[in-house]
Amino acid sequence: MTRQIELEIGGMTCAACANRIEKKLNRIDGVTATVNYATEKARATVPAGLSAADLIAVVEKTGYTAAEPAAAPEPEAAPADPLRTRLLISTALTVPVVLLAMVPAWQFDYWQWLSLTLAAPVVVYGGWPFHRSAFVNLRHGAATMDTLVSLGTLAAFLWSLWALFLGDAGMPGMTHPFELRAGSDSDAIYLEAAAGVTTFLLAGRYAEARAKRRAGDALRSLLELGARTVTLQDGRELPIEQLATGDLFLVRPGEKVATDGVVVDGASALDQSLITGESVPVEVTPGDTVTGGTVNAGGRLVVRATRVGADTQLAQMARLVEEAQDGKAAVQRLADRISGVFVPVVITLSIATLGFWLGTGRGTTAAFTAAVAVLIIACPCALGLATPTALLVGTGRGAQLGILIRGVEALESTRRIDTILLDKTGTVTTGVMTLEQVAPEPGEDPAALLRLAGAVEAASEHPLGRAITRAAAEHGPLPPVEDFKATAGVGVRGRVEGAEIEVARGTGDTARTWVEVRVDGTVRGRLALTDAVRPSSATAITRLRRLGLTPVLVTGDAQPVAERVAAEVGITEVVSGVLPAGKVDVVKNLQAEGRSVAMVGDGVNDAAALAQADLGVAMGAGTDVAIEASDLTLMRDDLTAAVDAVRLARRTMHIIRGNLFWAFAYNVAALPLAAAGLLNPMIAGAAMALSSVFVVGNSLRLRRFRQVA
Repeated sequence: MTRQIELEIGGMTCAACANRIEKKLNRIDGVTATVNYATEKARATVPAGLSAADLIAVVEKTGYTAAEPAAAPEPEAAPADPLRTRLLISTALTVPVVLLAMVPAWQFDYWQWLSLTLAAPVVVYGGWPFHRSAFVNLRHGAATMDTLVSLGTLAAFLWSLWALFLGDAGMPGMTHPFELRAGSDSDAIYLEAAAGVTTFLLAGRYAEARAKRRAGDALRSLLELGARTVTLQDGRELPIEQLATGDLFLVRPGEKVATDGVVVDGASALDQSLITGESVPVEVTPGDTVTGGTVNAGGRLVVRATRVGADTQLAQMARLVEEAQDGKAAVQRLADRISGVFVPVVITLSIATLGFWLGTGRGTTAAFTAAVAVLIIACPCALGLATPTALLVGTGRGAQLGILIRGVEALESTRRIDTILLDKTGTVTTGVMTLEQVAPEPGEDPAALLRLAGAVEAASEHPLGRAITRAAAEHGPLPPVEDFKATAGVGVRGRVEGAEIEVARGTGDTARTWVEVRVDGTVRGRLALTDAVRPSSATAITRLRRLGLTPVLVTGDAQPVAERVAAEVGITEVVSGVLPAGKVDVVKNLQAEGRSVAMVGDGVNDAAALAQADLGVAMGAGTDVAIEASDLTLMRDDLTAAVDAVRLARRTMHIIRGNLFWAFAYNVAALPLAAAGLLNPMIAGAAMALSSVFVVGNSLRLRRFRQVA
C-alpha cells in the first residue's frame, strides 16, 4: 500500500540542488520522488510505514529545509523582499566600481581603493546567499551552481586584494583599461568583475523569482476562485470549511457558488468562464448541477451541496494542475542528469584552463581570468528552469481555458499521436435527444400535432418524451393531460382536450428515432428525433485534420446512425455497433497497425479505452471514472476544446524543447570562449544571468496562448 506525500522545499538555488534532494529521497527503500526547482516542491510515493517526518529528516540532512504544505493556501501577502533589498544596495555600490574600471579617464589617484571600499560589501553582503549555499553544500560533499559563483567571485576579489596589498596595483596613479576578453596586465584587479558578477546574478535571480511567481499566477488564481464564506438557507453565514454535504445554501446575484451542488429552487445564469473558459453564461433551473467557484449572474438560487472541500471540481482541478507541474519530460530528465555532474566537470575544466594558460606562458593574470570566466559562465541554472517554468505557465494557462493536463507525459504523447478516436454520444453529439422533424399526414397542422404530442409527453420521464415536450413548449403553453399511462417499450397515452392521444414507437430509417402520433386511434403524423450533433463538431474535426490527426468515429449505435453523424461532421472512418469492451479492442487494433491513438470520450463505458489509448482525453461533463482514466480533461462540453488541448500541449512541449536547446547551446558556445580567454568574467556573469532570464521569459510566452475562435 503506497501513498503520496508532498513537501515544500526551502533553500534550493539551482537545478543541482533539486537533483541532490531527489537522489537522497529516492535512495530510501520503496520511495519514488521528484523535486521541482521551479515550484520548490517535492512529491513522493512512499510505502506504508513511512511518514512525511521521515522524508523531512532526509531533506534536512541534505542541507535544505522541508515542511508539509499548509492545509489551505492563503492569499499571498506582500512582505519586504530581502532579495530585492540586497539587489538595490549591490547595484548602487557596483555601478561606480564598473564605471571606474571601464573608463580609464576617470581613474584618479587611488581610485582602486575607492573601488575596493565599494566592492567589498557587494561581494560579502550581496553575494552572501551564494557563499552560504556553497558552504552548506561543501559540508555535505556536494557542489552546485552557487559553488561556481562563490568560487568565481571570491577568486576575483582575493586576487584583487593580493594585487592591491602585495603587488603594485595599490600604487597611486595606477590605471588599466577595461577589456571584453581576459587581461594580461600583472597589476590587473578584478573588483568590477567580482562586484559586477554578484550584482548581475542577483538581478538574474530576482528576475527569475518574479517570473516564477508570474508563471504560477494561473494556479494561484484558480485556488482563490473558491468562496471563503457561505450563507445557509436559514440566513446563517459560515466559513466554507464548515459546510457539509446535503446542506442547503443561498447564492445571491453576483456571489460565487460556494461548492458543487444541485439547484433546488430558483433560476439564474452562471458565469463559468473561470472554470471552463466558456464565455457564454449557462442557464440553470431546479435539478441542474452547479460548480463551486462559478459566479451567479442573475437571480437568487437555493443549492444543495453535493461535494465539499477536497472533493469539489475546483479542488480537483487545482490538484491536477499542481501534479502536472511536478512532472519532468524525458529530455528534462537527461538535462537533470547532466546538471548533476556538470558542476564538478566545470570546476575541473576551470583548473585545467588555469594550468593550460600557465603552462603556455600566457601569464598568471590571463590564466586566472580565463579560469574564473569558466567558473562563472557555466552555471547550469537555465537547464534546471527549462521544463518547470514552461509547465507552470502551460498548465496554468490550460486551467484558465478549461483544459487540465495531467502531466508532462501527456505533453510528450501529443507530439506522437496521429489518430484521434471520437466517441459519438456526448462527444461529437450533445448526448441529448432533440426533435429533428415533424411529418404530419396530408391536411394535418404540424404545430397542432406537436402541441398534442408534447402535452401527453409532459407527464413522461423518457428522454424521447422530454425532447418532444421541450420542442412543443417553445411554441407556447401546453394543455393538461388526463388519464396518463405509460407502457414500457411501447409509448404513452392520455386524454388532451377531450381527445385520446397516443405517442408510440414507429418505423422508418434507422438513422433517426421515429414515433407515431395517434389521435383517437388514427395516425395523424410522425416525429423524428435524433441525438443532435454539437454545433462546433464539424469545425473541430477540420482543425484536428490540420493538426495532422485522422479522426475516427466509434459508437455502439447502428451503422446508418453512425454514418449520418460522421458525414455531417466530415469523418470518413467509422466503427459502429461497438460494445463498451469493444472500444478497447478498437484502440488496440489501431495501435497494432502502427498508429499512435488518442481517445476522446465522456462516459463510464469509455474509461477502459481512455486508459488504453496513447493519449486519453475526457470531456469534463463526463463521469469521474472517465476523467480519472484520462491524460487531458476538457472542462468545456465542446469538441474544439480538444483542438485547444492538443495545440496547447504541443506548444508547451515546443517551448520546453526550445528552452533546453538554448540552455545547452549557450553552454556549448560559451565554455570554449571562456576557456580560450575571450571573455571577461563580468561579461560572463551577465551572459549567465541573461540565459536564465531568457528561459523563463520564453516560457511566459505561453500566457498569450488563445483558444480556437
